[in-house]
Amino acid sequence: MKSIASVVKTGSRSLEGALPVLDNPAMAAPIDPTTRPDSLSRQIYATLREGIIRGRYPQGSRLAEQRLAEELQVSRVPLREAVPVLEIEGFVSTLPRRSAIVTTWTIRSVHDLFDLRLCLEVGAARYAARRIADGASIAPLRAALETARGSLNSGDAYRIADDSTRFHEGIVDLTDNALMRAVMRSLAGRMMWLFFMTHEPGPLHAHNGHEELLAAIESGDERVAEAVAYTHIEHHRIDSMRALRASSDIRDEPA
Repeated sequence: MKSIASVVKTGSRSLEGALPVLDNPAMAAPIDPTTRPDSLSRQIYATLREGIIRGRYPQGSRLAEQRLAEELQVSRVPLREAVPVLEIEGFVSTLPRRSAIVTTWTIRSVHDLFDLRLCLEVGAARYAARRIADGASIAPLRAALETARGSLNSGDAYRIADDSTRFHEGIVDLTDNALMRAVMRSLAGRMMWLFFMTHEPGPLHAHNGHEELLAAIESGDERVAEAVAYTHIEHHRIDSMRALRASSDIRDEPA
């Protein structure tokens, strides 16, 4: 029986054979047997979440509880605590007495995500600009942009997607609106997953859009910030749909 650390280091295998492996260096240290149950649950959640985003757990595949518990060398209790969080964030769906199923992206679900982003992020850009005009600091958002710029040189699509998502979260954080921040947290995982799948259209293009968005918010002009945010999200929708249709990562809704 293997620990999470040994699974991480072994190499990727198919879901039907054995648990797919993750490349996250943060997961390389062996699990401390004294790890608190809630911390262990979070570690399992992070492992499964990264595996889904990276595609090691393919869309529509079954996450068999017994197999996961054996491969990760954990009891089913923390595993059962981790899976519902993944379901809340849209990574899996579950049915009573059945294994979790990795979510399958459809054309409709992609558009649903972008439609909700328009509702949330355009308003967030407006309120962020208002707070800047009232004297709030743009420094945290600028730092997030610099981090995202640095990740472009790494060539790591996962890191690029993560940093891009954090930039968008930073805009919502600037609003200082707890409810908006809570909604954004529930979307961030799916946003990162989609960013990861569609990075090919050009992360530099997306980064330039982030610079324009930061400048608009920094201006303190609410209407300009709204307009730039709306344009940025719609351009990303177009680029994402183009990339997804050219791949096998999306399907049409059933007739």
